[in-house]
Amino acid sequence: MTSWYKKFSSQPHQPFFTNGVIFFILFMLLLFFSYSNILILNSSLLTYHAYSLIFVVFIQFFLGFLFVVFPKFLMQSEIASKDYMNQFLLYFIGSIGIFLSIIFLPKLVIFFQILILFVQILSFNLLYSIHKKSILKDKNDTKWVLISFASGLVAHLLFLISQFDFSLSTLFSKIAINSGFYLFLFMIIFTISQRMIPFFTRVMAPEYNINKSSRLLDILFLLLILKVCVLSFENPKLNLIVDIPLFIFISKELIKWKLPVSHMPPIVWVLHIGLFWIPIAFLISIFEGVMVFVNPDFFFEKAVIHTLAVGYFVTVLIGFGTRVILGHSGRKIETNNFVVAIFIAIQILTFLRIFASISSNFDLNYLLFIDVTSLLLVMFLIIWSSKYVVILVENEKKVEKSSKWKA
Repeated sequence: MTSWYKKFSSQPHQPFFTNGVIFFILFMLLLFFSYSNILILNSSLLTYHAYSLIFVVFIQFFLGFLFVVFPKFLMQSEIASKDYMNQFLLYFIGSIGIFLSIIFLPKLVIFFQILILFVQILSFNLLYSIHKKSILKDKNDTKWVLISFASGLVAHLLFLISQFDFSLSTLFSKIAINSGFYLFLFMIIFTISQRMIPFFTRVMAPEYNINKSSRLLDILFLLLILKVCVLSFENPKLNLIVDIPLFIFISKELIKWKLPVSHMPPIVWVLHIGLFWIPIAFLISIFEGVMVFVNPDFFFEKAVIHTLAVGYFVTVLIGFGTRVILGHSGRKIETNNFVVAIFIAIQILTFLRIFASISSNFDLNYLLFIDVTSLLLVMFLIIWSSKYVVILVENEKKVEKSSKWKA
């Protein structure tokens, strides 16, 4: 057991990816059980679905990645195992506490949420200390990761405050969720994406040169702040004020990058595809705003958020995760038909989830579509995990045998 723990804790992505996958599956199953009336929950959908995925699940995946690359970005020494493992244990306790409390004792959820916020402050401080020590002149990307993370801490605190009954609690919770989604999660993932995806592309095509706008992250963050403000009014017409600029800005930027999608292996082109879901999401939001003038009764549910969450977040998560797991385990970074099928399945699932959002307009069973998409996502995560997450938790002997076999 000591040998296994030493191997499991030897690299930060191993415990954090494992935690992320486990709780992603658990919270998606919770959504399925709730929507199919198998389990009656006293907690709100905002808590067991939106809050849990934003502040508990997705961030753990990308923290595992950040704890690996942040020191490399800033040319600093690797993070000590004890530092990230102490945080991992707190994240695990907080995550399992939230999950079980939602089912059995909803009044206890707030205590584990406070624990998650506390450990996220520790994560922020750890990353900030690395950023501060670095003497590199160009620290723009890490600066924006920290700004996004700080926004997430504020959003998280607002959500906890909204759990108390007062006149503005509903407004606080909506601002917290929207800020957490766009200013925290989306911004962190995009900041990593705009740094790493062009880099991975150049590894496969040395002649490729990225042509990014110098103020890309500054402009995007300002537009996302406006997006969060507009969402507070809950008027789709107002979305046009910010979604049109966002769609134009992101589309022009991606065109400017000239990503050689067709010439890339699957491990890279899946990341390119993930990026293209961003303008598609904002185009859907524009269409939602226009439809208010044409057919005000047309219901979009949360089509935009789920396009980004499934199409962008999950695609990039699977793409980054596959690459990091293979590369850091000493295996060859390549994709076979198995992982290509998973990549394609996630794209199909995104279209299905978009359709699920508008299915009630065609007198179709909305709840059935939600159940199907939830179960399919869980199934894909389990299938992917059976091939790749097992690498994170295998013992040392298996790694040695694998290395010998490859040699």
